[in-house]
Amino acid sequence: MALDKPYLDIPGTTIFDAEQSRKGYWLNQFCVSLMKAENRARFKADERAYLDEWPMTEEQKQAVLERDMNKAIATGGNIYFLARIGITDGRSFQQIAASMTGMTEDEYKAMMLGGGRSADGNRFIGEDGTAQAHRQPQGSGKPGWEH
Repeated sequence: MALDKPYLDIPGTTIFDAEQSRKGYWLNQFCVSLMKAENRARFKADERAYLDEWPMTEEQKQAVLERDMNKAIATGGNIYFLARIGITDGRSFQQIAASMTGMTEDEYKAMMLGGGRSADGNRFIGEDGTAQAHRQPQGSGKPGWEH
């Protein structure tokens, strides 16, 4: 029996609930593995070979290879685990977050220092605010950053 999830109507947001946790288990375990220097070195030496050691979906592996954190979140990734990929690439959390919004790092920083995104037009899917899907890179498949 599916649970009622009224939070599915929040634009630009994927809630990391029990279903997402199950879906992303191996993706998140891969990310945790990057805590060890030897695993980071193995991953950087041959990313595809290291990813193929994990029972992740092909979509999850492609999200990692493309550094598409929005796609990784949609496939069950938890941002706090996914940040380890960016850190492995020498990126800050701010750079990772900026890549997810389609903004430059400076634009993202200015937005956050200015109080973040306005809730106006972003309370539910279908409004015309800045967090709506038609204004975001989610699902576009464009790389999050060069690595």
